[in-house]
Amino acid sequence: MLTGDMLRRSAERFPQKPAIVWEGNSLSYQALDEAANRLANALIAHGIGKGAKVGIISRNRTEYGISFFGVARSGAVLVNVSVLYAPDELAYVLDKADIELLFFEDLFGDKVEAVRDRLPKLRETVRIAGDDGDEFTAFCASSPADAPAIDIDEDDPFCMTYTGGTTGRPKGVLVSHRNRAVTAHTVMVEEAIDERDVVGIVTPMFHVAALNIMFQPAVLAGATTTFLSKWDTGDFADMAQKAGMTAAFMVPTQVAMVVSDAEFDAAKFASWHKLSFAGAPMPDWVQHKMLEVLPDVKMTQIYGQSEMGVLTSLRHWYLPEKLGSVGRQAYNVDVAVIDQDGHPVAVGEIGEIVSRGDNVMLEYYGEPEQTAAFWRHGWAHTDDVGTIDEDGFITLVDRSKDMIISGGENIYPKEIENAIYAHEAVAECAVFGIPHDKWGEVPAAYVCLKDGAALSEQDLVAHCADRLAQFKRPRLVKFVKEFPKTPIGKIQKNILREPYWHDREKNI
Repeated sequence: MLTGDMLRRSAERFPQKPAIVWEGNSLSYQALDEAANRLANALIAHGIGKGAKVGIISRNRTEYGISFFGVARSGAVLVNVSVLYAPDELAYVLDKADIELLFFEDLFGDKVEAVRDRLPKLRETVRIAGDDGDEFTAFCASSPADAPAIDIDEDDPFCMTYTGGTTGRPKGVLVSHRNRAVTAHTVMVEEAIDERDVVGIVTPMFHVAALNIMFQPAVLAGATTTFLSKWDTGDFADMAQKAGMTAAFMVPTQVAMVVSDAEFDAAKFASWHKLSFAGAPMPDWVQHKMLEVLPDVKMTQIYGQSEMGVLTSLRHWYLPEKLGSVGRQAYNVDVAVIDQDGHPVAVGEIGEIVSRGDNVMLEYYGEPEQTAAFWRHGWAHTDDVGTIDEDGFITLVDRSKDMIISGGENIYPKEIENAIYAHEAVAECAVFGIPHDKWGEVPAAYVCLKDGAALSEQDLVAHCADRLAQFKRPRLVKFVKEFPKTPIGKIQKNILREPYWHDREKNI
């Protein structure tokens, strides 16, 4: 199945049904189908060929949904770019992804302008706005609403998102139509999405979770989607009530905010029955509070990665017996826990979580060595370790590469360390996650200065602000004279991290 076929078939089944609801406006399936075709034809007319990279920097809004399907139908590849990137990060990703045309929401015009001269491959930009400055509508307006005559195969690439890398720089996860079709069907089954649903898209669409693990399956099922551009508990409640929201994907931090909201009103969520979550462990108290205040909402935990889509699912009927696990192998995917030699581990033994099949990405774009390392023993490796029980339920033990998950955002310490090392006063540094009541984890930085150098915490954070998105900046900076190290000179982060996690009373 091609991505464009998902929309076409739902448009044939439900032509006048709302496909996207956003800020009081509604776009029917037929209108979305035609708008996607107009965009596809416009791209082709502008010389954007098959396989060319088209970037988008935008909050959740109707134009994002049009772009997703329109670019897919053109044969080009949509590159979903984080709106949180600092200028250096943005320039790196836009250049690394070979983006030729960029759609950008007007809110991010200054960011784009700041890096435009550093992007020789970028031929054209198109502004998305809600006023006379809108270029997106004009870009599509004169193009035909018929499907373009482009020969597209299921294994052709169509979408790319960026995730953190071991080198400290984001990596482009390039996927095919087939890859994401598998995930869309998996989610539709595991999260029980059907044509009766009104699905809340409340996490950023530049993430796999909102785009491929919620929006795409909702369209496949013929459900209505309702978009929230910026997270706010009050706005979420109002949207849920006005749209009659029945289902949503959220990160645990968002759920915690909802149930802790001083203005919480259960009546606004009367239609809500399905919640899926991932990105970080859901604290037990949050799940218990949800059961208390919204007992009709059935919760499904999912676990996966940008590279592989959804791997496991923990449905509500397995609770509380399997609480603490991330579920078992999801519908339509292959998942295992293996040892270093590629053999399945015994029940209760620790191994690495792996997957294989049509759900797995094509490659890390422009990173052949990292792509090759991703595959071992015939499996795609998550670099997460865990155990599996006698019923096939997997429990995560650790996250390799010291990844920090803060409010559902993946943060890679190496990227922060690279930014800190760019300061001339820094001799050595180590970044790791420490617990935080609201965000789950936040980055902490231990820094050793060069002899005779002086640097304040405020100055170091300001230095990072020029290079990193806000959520990646250190929330704690501690200056030290030396680091504990292994015999080969590697800083022992486990020793630095342990006091913060050993005694939760020390949470910041």
